[in-house]
Amino acid sequence: MKRILILCEGQTEETFVNEILNPHLAIHQRWAEPTLVVTKRMPTGQTHRGGITSYDKIRRDVEKLLGNSHASCVTTMIDYYGLPADFPGKDRLQGATPQERVAFLEQAFAANIGDRRFHPFLMLHEFEALLFSAPDILLGQLGLAPARHPLGAIGVFATPEEINDGADTHPAARIARSKPDYRKPLDGLRIAKAIGLDTMRKRCPHFNQWVCHLETC
Repeated sequence: MKRILILCEGQTEETFVNEILNPHLAIHQRWAEPTLVVTKRMPTGQTHRGGITSYDKIRRDVEKLLGNSHASCVTTMIDYYGLPADFPGKDRLQGATPQERVAFLEQAFAANIGDRRFHPFLMLHEFEALLFSAPDILLGQLGLAPARHPLGAIGVFATPEEINDGADTHPAARIARSKPDYRKPLDGLRIAKAIGLDTMRKRCPHFNQWVCHLETC
């Protein structure tokens, strides 16, 4: 069984890897081990994990994971939305579409790390986009009536990954506006399980490309 190390932005992504992604990867003789980004180190040695405020923190943790010679692949599960200003390539971002822009940043990220085992993945535009793979299931799990269209005009987007990154219109904001008591670690994982990995892969091509890579890395 090949070992994959995944640097995750938060606890929701960590649990997603353990409970949803790993059962699928095991079929392909792969197993992923998620690790949360260390955002703060105390003088006592204690660390705080989850959330990203600077690229230095990401780079430090990626390099630490790459130090494990037993890993066949090191990757990330980090939101494109809200990346820190010092992220590689962000100051010269190129691309006419979300897919082109995220690919540009992933390439800049990979070049900055400079290790053949590193295959970065940035979620378009964030974890909650995966939940828009099945809007009816999403609304049902949130206890909302589909006829109310509480998530906004999502029908104008070809895929959930194109739902924009406006401060009030990114996927998580749409959910929070419709369901103020939405809790990402609990509700997000419950909804993701109800939707299923196969549906997410069919509706989210960038995410699917990443899973395909993990199946063979």
